[in-house]
Amino acid sequence: MSFNEQFDQHGAWRRQFALRLKLLAEWMKDHDLLDAAVEERLRQLESQVRSDKVMVAFVAEFSRGKSELINAIFFAGYGRRIMPASAGRTTMCPTELGYDADVPPCLRLLPIETRLQTQALMEWRMVPEKWTRVDLDVNDPKQLAQALEKVAEIRRVSKDEARALGFWHDESPDDNPRVDADGMIEVPRWRHALINIAHPLLKQGLVILDTPGLNAIGAEPELTVSLIPQAHAVVFILAADTGVTKSDLTIWREHLITEGDNTEARLVVLNKIDTMWDALSTPVQVQAQINRQRVTSAEILGLPESQVIPVSAQKGLVAKVNRDDALLQASCLPALELALGQGVMGQRQKILRSAVAGGIAELRTEAGRVIHIRRRDLAEQMVELRGLRGKNVTVIRHMRSRIEQEQGEFDTSGAKIQAVRSVHLKLLREMFNLLGTSTLKAELAQLTDALKQPGIKLGVKKAYGQTFARLREGLQKAATTSGEIQSMLTASFRQLNAEFGFSLQAPTEPELINYANDLEQIERSHLQYLGVANVLKLAQPEFTERLARALATRLRVVYESALNEVELWNKSAASQLDAQLRERRRNFGRRLEAIERIQQAASGLDERISEIGDQENVLNELDHKLAELTSHLVGAPLPQKKAQEPQLDATEPMALSQVA
Repeated sequence: MSFNEQFDQHGAWRRQFALRLKLLAEWMKDHDLLDAAVEERLRQLESQVRSDKVMVAFVAEFSRGKSELINAIFFAGYGRRIMPASAGRTTMCPTELGYDADVPPCLRLLPIETRLQTQALMEWRMVPEKWTRVDLDVNDPKQLAQALEKVAEIRRVSKDEARALGFWHDESPDDNPRVDADGMIEVPRWRHALINIAHPLLKQGLVILDTPGLNAIGAEPELTVSLIPQAHAVVFILAADTGVTKSDLTIWREHLITEGDNTEARLVVLNKIDTMWDALSTPVQVQAQINRQRVTSAEILGLPESQVIPVSAQKGLVAKVNRDDALLQASCLPALELALGQGVMGQRQKILRSAVAGGIAELRTEAGRVIHIRRRDLAEQMVELRGLRGKNVTVIRHMRSRIEQEQGEFDTSGAKIQAVRSVHLKLLREMFNLLGTSTLKAELAQLTDALKQPGIKLGVKKAYGQTFARLREGLQKAATTSGEIQSMLTASFRQLNAEFGFSLQAPTEPELINYANDLEQIERSHLQYLGVANVLKLAQPEFTERLARALATRLRVVYESALNEVELWNKSAASQLDAQLRERRRNFGRRLEAIERIQQAASGLDERISEIGDQENVLNELDHKLAELTSHLVGAPLPQKKAQEPQLDATEPMALSQVA
C-alpha cells in the first residue's frame, strides 16, 4: 500500500473515531456520567485525534531533485508540476505545506530581512501582517504553480548584507555563494514560506517540510532544533550519480542524525537514477551500478541498505501524469511510497492508537466508577427497605431519624475532606511552580547571558550542560513531588473509603520522567552548534539570539505538555471526590423520599423496592452500553452481555450507616 493510500486510511480512521467520540460524549451527558475529569479527557482525546499531524521533512543540498520528488509523490494528480522544479536552485527558502481550515488558500512569505531581528520563526508566525500573502486557486493548477514559483525568488545584495543575513562566512570561503561581476551576491528573497491548500492529504493532517541547502539549514536554528526533530520522517535526497558528497555528509552529520537518534524514521533517496540509464550498458549492468552506489551510501551514512532507496522522481512524475505503468515501475517511485506508507504511517498509527487506547481505558474506568457508586447506593437502600418489611410506624419513624442523623454527620465531615484538598493543592502548587514558565525562564537566564556575551564564547558548551542539568533536576523534583501527591491521595482516599463507604481510587500518576527524554533530544540537537566549527557563527549576536529563542520555544512546548498532564491528573482526583460527594447527597435525598412514601401509604414500601430493582437493571444496561461504546472506539472485542445481570447482594453491610 502506498503512502497516499495508507494516509487515506489513517484519515478515515481519525474521522470515524471523532464521530464515535462525539456520540459517546452525548450519551454520557444524557446519563449524567460526564464529570469534569471525564469531560477533559474526552476533550483531549478529540483534540489529539483531530489535530494529529504527520510531518514529513524533505532535506537535501541544492539540485538533488527534492521539489520534483515532492511533486511526484503528492501532486501528480494535478497533471503538472506544482512545486517549482526547474534546473538549478528552485526552493530558496524553507517551505511548509499544510492545511488550516481557518485560513483561506494562500502562500505566506516571510521577508529575508527579518533575519536581522532576533525573533524566532515561531514568534513571527504570530504576526501575520509581517508576511506577504498571495491568494491561491486550488482549482487552477496553472495559477497554483505560478504562485508557488515565488519561493524561488532571489535578491542581489552586497557582501556585507549577505554576511549580516547569514549567507556569507569569512571563515568558510569554500561554502560561500558566488560573487558576480558587480560584487553582488544572490540570496533568497524570503526567509520562510507557508503554503495553505486543501489538498486531500494535507486536509487529513499531512505537513510537508521542504528545506533548501546547507546554508539555509545552518542559519536557521529553529529548523534543526525544532522543525526537523519533530518530523515523523525525514527523507534525505542524494544524487544517484555522485552519491554522498562532502556537503551531503555535513548536512547528515550536523543536522539530521545525532547519537541516540532513531534512524528508522530516516529514509535516504538516491534520486535521478535515470542519469545512469545508459543505452551502451545492459539493464543488468545499470542495476549493478545503482546497487553499488546504494551499498556505499548506506555504509557512509550508517544506515541499513533497506533505508536507501534508488528513485527517479522526474520519470515517476511523468509516468503518473501519463499513466505509464512500465515507466512508473522503472522509476522505483512505488518502492519509496511503500517504505513511507509502511514505515512512517504504520509507526504513526501504532503510536496514536496506543495513546488513544490508554485514554479510553482511563475514561472507561472513571465513568464506570460513577455507575459503581450508584449501584452500591441502590444496594444500601435495598437493605434498608427490606429491613422495614412488617415493621410498625415507630420503627419507620426511627429509620427516618437515623438517616437524618447520618446526613447531618456527613455534612459536618467536610473539614476532613477539605484537609485532603488543602494538602493536595499545596503540593500541586509546588509542581506548577517547578514546571511553570517563570521557572523555565529563570533556568535559561544563565545560558542566555552566556550566549549574549560579545565575541568568542568559549564557555557556552559548559553553560548548556549546566542548564540542561538544572532542567533535569527540576523535572526530577517535580516527579518526586508527584510521587508524594500520589502516596497522599492513595492513603487519604483509602481512609475516606473506610469512613464514608466511598470507592475513591487515586488516578494514574503522570510519568513526568518521560519528558527527560525530550530534554535529552533537545540538548543533542543543540550540541551541533557548540563545536569548534561554529565558534565564529556563535560570535554573531543575531545568530545566538535566534538560537536562544528557538531553544526557549521548544522547551516551552515540553513544559506545557507536562503541565497539561498534571492538570488532567488533578482534575481526575478532584472530580472523583466531587462526584462521590454529589452521589452521596443524592442518595440521602432518595432514602428520605422513600421513607416518606412508606409513611404515607402501606404499598409504598413494595413499590420502592420494585423501583430499585428496575434501577439496578438500568444501571446494568448503562454499564454494558459504556463498555460497548468504548470498545468500539479502540476496536476491541465487546464483553459478553449476560442474559440476566445478578441482583445486588441485599445482605451487603451498609457502609454509610457505619459512619454514624
